[in-house]
Amino acid sequence: MTRTSLSRTARLGVLAAVLMTLLTACAGARATTTGPAPVPASVSADELAAVTLKIGDQKAGLEALLKAAGEDDAPYTVEWSNFTSGPPLLEAAAANAIDVGTVGNTPPIFAGAAKSPVTVVSASRYNGKADAILVPADSPATTLADLKGKTVAVAKGSSAHGHLLLALLQAGLSPEDITISYVAPSDGYAALQNGAADAWVVWDPYTTAATHEIKARILDDGEGLTNGLGFQVASNDSLGDPGKNAAISDLVVRTARAYQWAEQHPDEWGKVYAAETGLSEEITQEMARRSPKQPILLDDTVVADTQKLADALAENGFIPAGFDFSTIVDRRYNDAVSTVIGQ
Repeated sequence: MTRTSLSRTARLGVLAAVLMTLLTACAGARATTTGPAPVPASVSADELAAVTLKIGDQKAGLEALLKAAGEDDAPYTVEWSNFTSGPPLLEAAAANAIDVGTVGNTPPIFAGAAKSPVTVVSASRYNGKADAILVPADSPATTLADLKGKTVAVAKGSSAHGHLLLALLQAGLSPEDITISYVAPSDGYAALQNGAADAWVVWDPYTTAATHEIKARILDDGEGLTNGLGFQVASNDSLGDPGKNAAISDLVVRTARAYQWAEQHPDEWGKVYAAETGLSEEITQEMARRSPKQPILLDDTVVADTQKLADALAENGFIPAGFDFSTIVDRRYNDAVSTVIGQ
């Protein structure tokens, strides 16, 4: 996909089209919205231009992606904040420190079960190859069963936490069969490197960085095991604000287009991500090729797949029983996403 600069007239035309889409989508979404926030009225171009949207990010991933794909020309002001993983990002959204952010499949389950005022508003899916259980290069472990009685590092409430649980269950183990060390990703890297942990469960770019930099070995990945879902989440207060609702809808569309661009241009995406993060191009380009994300509709299949993970977490005591994932899902932006993915 080749992107060219738009004239002011063309940009205004695109903005008008986006606002019309928002109006139509909002009008039709009232019947399908299951989240807690009512859909506010649409806004004018001038009102949207006055909005400041606070976006939470992880490892500068979305910010760099929008820049690489030429989607960083939003008609509103953007303020970025970076987080180590999904759980602290969601805590910030619940506190209205940010309006919206992108996380993996597990953090919204923990947040929703804790009754945090946040809502899932869009979805993506990838193959799960970058979700990895890593061991040191000289580890004697060759299967998940070999981790019984060992210490495994993981970020609590992260997508890696969900992956770890599913991998243990598939191997015939339970969480009680290992010692779980809850750490931030950077600390997990160090724990694996210095021997404080026998294994580390994480996601990209950490997976690829660890296999290159400290020669960590992938004992197991999430392909065919995890659902590969990722979500954009928003604070309920932001979804109830007309201007921020319009800006979030625009961001959801830009993100969907950027995912499509990255899948078609992995090497170019890897180069930009390397420049933004300081990681080597070898690492970022491998990451880009290994696990491209595809934008998808936030539909019943997504809800059902995530509910299975929520049920597994509840059955093993990580969240309270009876959590219904659909109660924190809001499909108001599906019509806008449909214009990107053609569904």
